[in-house]
Amino acid sequence: MRVLVVEDEPMLADAIAEWLRDDAHAVDVALDGGAALERITVNDYDVVVLDRDLPVVHGDDVCRELVGSESAARVLMLTAAAEISDRVTGLSLGADDYLPKPFAFPELAARVQALGRRARPAAPPVLRRAGITLDPARREVFRDGRYVPLSRKEFAVLDELLRADGAVVSAERLLEKAWDEHTDPFTGVVRLTILKLRRKLDDPPVVETVTGVGYRIP
Repeated sequence: MRVLVVEDEPMLADAIAEWLRDDAHAVDVALDGGAALERITVNDYDVVVLDRDLPVVHGDDVCRELVGSESAARVLMLTAAAEISDRVTGLSLGADDYLPKPFAFPELAARVQALGRRARPAAPPVLRRAGITLDPARREVFRDGRYVPLSRKEFAVLDELLRADGAVVSAERLLEKAWDEHTDPFTGVVRLTILKLRRKLDDPPVVETVTGVGYRIP
């Protein structure tokens, strides 16, 4: 998934981002509400982890803007305030979930995963196609019963291909969902990752290249 973390404490923002990247998500970071609004207009996010007390533009206003834009992104709002009234206010603005600080990183990651499932078309909890089994929760992949160790990016790319259910997925779509905004789109990282993925999945070949269009698992 593509996730935006909006948090004005750099160390906490980086910690959240690294934790989510370990779950094979592509994560961008914004340190204030103004930067968050800029990224939201440019990138298609599945989940936005949004601190409420932000400089430049308050988190409430970011949430209003995001909801008003009819974006499919789900919002997990963070705040140091633990009062029920604060939670009610956050949810009434359009946030999909609410997590008070301090929080446990595994819980945050689980909530992001759950919101991501709601942001996308419904898919089974375990993806299966062409002899491949991918379990997003356990981050495990098997090919015809054989365990396949994958890197975070390989796992994310395979996840996108399986979710497409046989349809072609463009390189641009894979780049958007598996890599963050700092990745140079002209580096060929998608093609290289596809090559590595094919090698690890072994024969018979299962990932097809549709020339000029993208990739698919038929």
